[in-house]
Amino acid sequence: MLRPQASKLVNSVRATVLARHAAVPSCPQSTQAAPAEVAPAKAKHFLIQRSNKEDLAAIRAAWPKPDFSIKALKDLLDHDNIEMRDKFRDFLKQDLYKPRYNLTLEEERELALKRLQAICDAGFISVLDFVNNPLKIFAAHELAVIDPAMGTKMTVQFNLFGGTVLKLGTERHHYLLPGIDSMKDVGCFGLTELGYGNNAVEMETTATYDPTTDELIVNTPNPLAQKYWITNGACHAKHIVVFAQLWVKGKNEGIHGVLVRCRGDELEPVTGVTVEDMGHKMGLNGVDNAKLTFDNVRVPRENLLNKYSDITPEGEFVTTIKKGGRARFLAMADQLLSGRICIASGCIIASKVCLSIAVRYAATRLTVGPTGKSDTPILVYQLQQRALMPLMARIVATNIGLDYVKDRWAFQKEDGSEHQEVVTMCCAIKPLASWLLEETVSICRERCGGQGYLSCNRFGTFLGLAHAAMTAEGDNSVLMQKVAKEHLGFLAKNPPKLNKPSSTSLDDPAYLHYLLQARKVNLFTSLGKKMALAGKAGTYDSWMFEESDLIQHCGKSFGEEIMADRFALTLETCDKDLKPILTKVFNLYLATIIEKNLGWFVISGLLQPSDVDIIKAHSAELCAQLGPQSLAICESFGITDTMLSAPIALDWVGYNSYDNQGELMSEKEWDETVRNA
Repeated sequence: MLRPQASKLVNSVRATVLARHAAVPSCPQSTQAAPAEVAPAKAKHFLIQRSNKEDLAAIRAAWPKPDFSIKALKDLLDHDNIEMRDKFRDFLKQDLYKPRYNLTLEEERELALKRLQAICDAGFISVLDFVNNPLKIFAAHELAVIDPAMGTKMTVQFNLFGGTVLKLGTERHHYLLPGIDSMKDVGCFGLTELGYGNNAVEMETTATYDPTTDELIVNTPNPLAQKYWITNGACHAKHIVVFAQLWVKGKNEGIHGVLVRCRGDELEPVTGVTVEDMGHKMGLNGVDNAKLTFDNVRVPRENLLNKYSDITPEGEFVTTIKKGGRARFLAMADQLLSGRICIASGCIIASKVCLSIAVRYAATRLTVGPTGKSDTPILVYQLQQRALMPLMARIVATNIGLDYVKDRWAFQKEDGSEHQEVVTMCCAIKPLASWLLEETVSICRERCGGQGYLSCNRFGTFLGLAHAAMTAEGDNSVLMQKVAKEHLGFLAKNPPKLNKPSSTSLDDPAYLHYLLQARKVNLFTSLGKKMALAGKAGTYDSWMFEESDLIQHCGKSFGEEIMADRFALTLETCDKDLKPILTKVFNLYLATIIEKNLGWFVISGLLQPSDVDIIKAHSAELCAQLGPQSLAICESFGITDTMLSAPIALDWVGYNSYDNQGELMSEKEWDETVRNA
């Protein structure tokens, strides 16, 4: 019971709030219940009030209609292969792709394989897409990662294994390509070793040429050299591309890829190959990870992937990569670049799913409003908007930035003149996309309260993906070191030029964009001076022991500037009807990045202490403007109800009206439509 003073305060606050809010026109009301009355005074804040006796779909429908074309925005964000994407979305509506949670490890793995097999049978992805339609590879990942375990197996089968056989192999290896597409020949990618992750160039697995038998002998000399975290290896793979130090005539010719059978045609063991299941993980347990060791396994000389290097029938080593060492390793591991784009693509859809779930729930979850009754969706409140709208802006910006990186990778000049720049962008986009997913999952889960903690509402699934993505195909922070190093070298040869806009207003996106550009120049200039001061002898110590924070900030500034630059160009080319809403999203993206780094901007002198409150207020106002449009923006992500699956994004009241056991289907329904189908 409230004390008298508190009761007076509550009544006073309610009266004030009622006087400051006005009802906002929305779509026709549901016939199930009449909305609560609102005193129409000054229209300062958006407010919508409903009854919790209404159907949830009716509450969502009562939100304002968008002032832009949802389809046009969807097509812009889809970027390519739009017809294929739409067909893929329809395909994913079948019961096979409905999530199931209370499964054994074996069941999870078989389900991931069964789902991927169905996608392959339907022809939504082919390893030959790398030749015929490279963007289709990434498009498939942007939808398949609705099940992260299935999407991970897809990445390894078609990008890491299939792409390597296609690109590093030649005709003598391409007999495998039809089997890769059909999943008859499941494969894996043997790069990482227990003792050699980020420094894989020092791996210890060997492939030694034996001229007496014209064979390669693949060997794991010690436990540190075992191939580790090998996706598809524990259960389903018949083949593995083993990366090893190639020895010919007593000379180490550097790292090369060799095709090795790790199971027979009936998945029976292969002599000399030891496969050990890595067991249960914190997430993505549909992925069968393994440790593999090789005890002097002999394979034909022709199993060497020989696009760049070969051993002649006479036993001579020949190569087109004359530098040797690290240069040969980079050529061998080039498929990691497209792999990073695949991971970023998967992180984008996962971020969209998590945000869509949180926004849809917030639009229908009613809480105490100005009347004191539970009649106001939590999405109208600043607490929810300030948490979710900046994520939405960053997701759209990252989507646009990723589309640019995909294009640059897919259509780079054949002479290799753009390759290093593409490498740097690939190394930046994967960390930024996966860090964004981790942040999106955590914030959205918290803002959905206890409902967000249920497995069926999906945040746990995507948290597992986020943490896998932050480590797979290059540790995020280590990749950022490479980004900083490569771009520092680029700027040394191409000094940047900044054009400060005439306006210095903090609500002018042109000025905010300039601030992001100035940040990158400032940071890299500082890093360059520190490295010059350290000199050649001190560069290693300075880089590895003294300037880690600056290096990480440089890498992030590079990636975030790319997103800002591409977003600005998108505003110049998009449909005119999309420009108003996208301008707000762009503005919020810029303000969000600045707000997250306010301390640095003030210390650097690019902003004054008095600017802090201004930028915060600007960001808050943009969140308030975008909140009423957020349902429509999330709809433009093209995530169908079946793909969302989370009850809180659909009918969470109906879901809780029966004993659901935390699942979307009963055991009987699951058996009939999936397990025994």
